[in-house]
Amino acid sequence: MAEHAAAAAPKLELVDVVKRYGDRTVLDGMTLSIDEHEVVCLIGPSGCGKSTLLRCVDLLDPIDAGAIRLDGQAITRPGVDTNAVRRRIGIVFQSFNLFPHMSVLDNVTLGARRAQRRDRVDAEAQARELLDRFGLGDKIDEFPNRISGGQNQRAAIVRALMSDPEILLLDEVTSALDPELVGEVLGVIRELADRGLTMVLATHEMGFARDVAHRVCFLHEGRVLESAPPQELFGSPRHERTQQFLQRVTEAGRL
Repeated sequence: MAEHAAAAAPKLELVDVVKRYGDRTVLDGMTLSIDEHEVVCLIGPSGCGKSTLLRCVDLLDPIDAGAIRLDGQAITRPGVDTNAVRRRIGIVFQSFNLFPHMSVLDNVTLGARRAQRRDRVDAEAQARELLDRFGLGDKIDEFPNRISGGQNQRAAIVRALMSDPEILLLDEVTSALDPELVGEVLGVIRELADRGLTMVLATHEMGFARDVAHRVCFLHEGRVLESAPPQELFGSPRHERTQQFLQRVTEAGRL
C-alpha cells in the first residue's frame, strides 16, 4: 500500500529562534508555525518580542540561533538572497515611512521600480488598481502631508502589496493613528484576510484580533506562552500570565 504523501510544510515556521540585543534576550527560543492563508495575531505586553519577531522574519534583524523557514526552506541560512525573500514577504510598520517629497503614487511604486526594476507604466497600473481598491484612487497625486494618517497607512499597505507578497507582516499598524482613523485601516486588513492572504499581525487591537484572526498567540518573555483560536484564548485562557494580561486589557476597555 502506498504511503500517504507527507503533509505540506507550514508556510512560515520559526524554530527555537533566539535574538539578542547586547545582553538583552528578546526572542528566547521562539517557536511558531503558520499555515498558508492563516491570519495570526500576536498579542502581549510591550517588550515581549512581537515587533522583533516580525523584523527577524523579514530579515531586517539577523537571528542569533535557531531557524526561520519559508515553505520549508531556511531563509536565515548563510548566503540567502535577502532581496528575493523580501519580495515574498511584505511588511508594514506603525510609522508610515512614506517619503514626504513624493506623491502617493510615487511612494507606492518606488520599490517596484527600483528594487524589482519593473517598468514604470506596469508598476503604476498595478498601483492605481490597488489604490482605487482601498479608497485612495483620488489621492494618487497628493503628498503624504496632505492626506490623513489613515490614508497614509493604507498607502503603506498598498506599497507592501506591490510585490504580490505571499505573507504580509503588520507591526502595530494602527497604534500611531487617531481612534477615528483606526477603523478604515482595519477594514483594509479585514479585506485582505477575506481574500486569503497569509498575515501575521502584532496588535493591541484585541477586538479586531478576536474578529479577524484564525489564531491568537500570547507572547511572554520572548516565547509563545499560549496559542489558540480567538474565542478560546480570549474566552478561557489557560495560563495565569495570559489571564492577567487580558484582565488588564479588559479593565482598560480594550476588549
